[in-house]
Parts: sequence; structure tokens; C-alpha cells
Amino acid sequence: MYPILLEIGPLTIRSYGLLLAVSFILGIILALKRSKQRGLNQNLMINMCLLIMLGGIIGARIMYVIPHWNEFSANPLDIISPFQSSGTIGLTGLTMYGGFITAILVSILYLRWHKLSVWKTCDAFAPSIALGIGISRVGCFLNGCCFGLPTDSTVGVVFPVLSAAGSFYPDTALHPAQLYNAVLGFLLFGLLLWVGRKPRFDGFFFAVLLIGEPITRFTVDIFRYYEASMTLTDFGGYVLSVNQGISIMLFLVGVTLLVSLRQRTKQRSQRKHSGN
Repeated sequence: MYPILLEIGPLTIRSYGLLLAVSFILGIILALKRSKQRGLNQNLMINMCLLIMLGGIIGARIMYVIPHWNEFSANPLDIISPFQSSGTIGLTGLTMYGGFITAILVSILYLRWHKLSVWKTCDAFAPSIALGIGISRVGCFLNGCCFGLPTDSTVGVVFPVLSAAGSFYPDTALHPAQLYNAVLGFLLFGLLLWVGRKPRFDGFFFAVLLIGEPITRFTVDIFRYYEASMTLTDFGGYVLSVNQGISIMLFLVGVTLLVSLRQRTKQRSQRKHSGN
């Protein structure tokens, strides 16, 4: 585990931040390539990528701060300032779903404003999101955050005491939930590329992403630790996490989207053939 890669005075280069940047860069390269193949304006796509990065970080930050307000109540500027009251430089504390949902909303508004195809563009970006999840979760593992629950299994990992995982569960083997999430993210990325070998209707890949990602996240969260502020009510002895609740909603949206877009495409095809 290597949470800090380099320190230059107050400037700290963290493994999570670096891999998050790598995920953005590779995701943008892939998305631009796929959007070009779909005939989408590259200048507008580049601008949208920048908005996605900004909106994603803001959304991820907001969703982290809300349930962890006690960490920021004494120094509210730490929410937005890269110069932290602790003396370090950089923002720590992001929640993936906050960034994911915000990025989607920002993208849809941007595409509507420029009168571009929403579903065709979302399809171009879908694999990049899955790839980003896989890469950034490796960063979470190196950072020792987003850790799992104690386990006696052979896959258990004992984190250093200076990490978030190690300080909360000292000398205790934990599920490497970050790596579970990373592997499933890479598998989802591979699935999206695999099903893309054949022509699909617009919105298909994005709908598959909205179905597949929540399934992986819900599964991983079974083995992940959450503080009380990030949990919902108890369901028959099982405590549902906030992220699992969001996963259920995104899954339902994905299924609805897949069915409705498929039906719409079928109806258009029927009208086209009847017109001939």
C-alpha cells in the first residue's frame, strides 16, 4: 500500500489522486475516439469532457461532505480550498456516486443545449466510466480508503496502521473491497466493448452501464465498511448502505431505459418499413 508517492514541502502526490487523473485521461481519450466514430463534433466533445471532470469532482465532493459535515464544520473552507487547514495541499474525501450522477446531469444539460444526440453521446462515454471505476478503485486500495469488513478468508488484507483502514481496524485482515470493485469495473468495461462488436440502438451501452454498475456496486458493498452516516435502515438484520440504495434506483433507471429505447427503436423501424 502506497498512499503517498511523493512529497515536496506541503505538496503531496497521492496514489489515489494520480490514478484518478490517469482514469480521467484514458477515459477522455477513449470517449473522444468513440465519439468520433459516431460522427460527433470533437470540439464540443472536448468541452463536455472538461465539464464532466469539473462536475464530477464537485458532485463527488458534495456527496462526501454532506454525511461527514462534522469533519468540516470547524473549517468550512476545507470543502473547496486545495489549501487545507491541516497544512496539506489537495482535497481528500470524494464519493464516487456523487460524481457519477452529477457528471450525467451536466452532460445531458450540455447536450440538450447544443442539440446533440444524448444517447449516442452517452454510448460513446459509457465504457470510459467503467474503465475509470476500475483504475480509480486501485487508487483507493493503495490509499487504504473505501475498505472492507473484517474477514478470516485467504483474501484478507492487513492495512498499515497509518491508513484509514488500518487505524480503524488495526492488525485485522479486511476484505479488499477496493480491489473487488476494481476487478468488476474492468470486467464491466470488457463487457461493454464485447457487446459493442455488433451494431446496437442508441442508448444501449449507457443503459447496460446503468444496469451493470449498480449490480457490481451493490455486491461489493456487502463486504465494505460504512460509518453510520452512510447507512440506511435495517432490513431484516441487513443494513443497507446509502450507495446500495442509490444502486437500486440506478438499476431501475437502467432497465427502464433499456426497455423504452429498445421499444422506441422497434417502433421507428416498423414505421420506416410500413412507409416503404
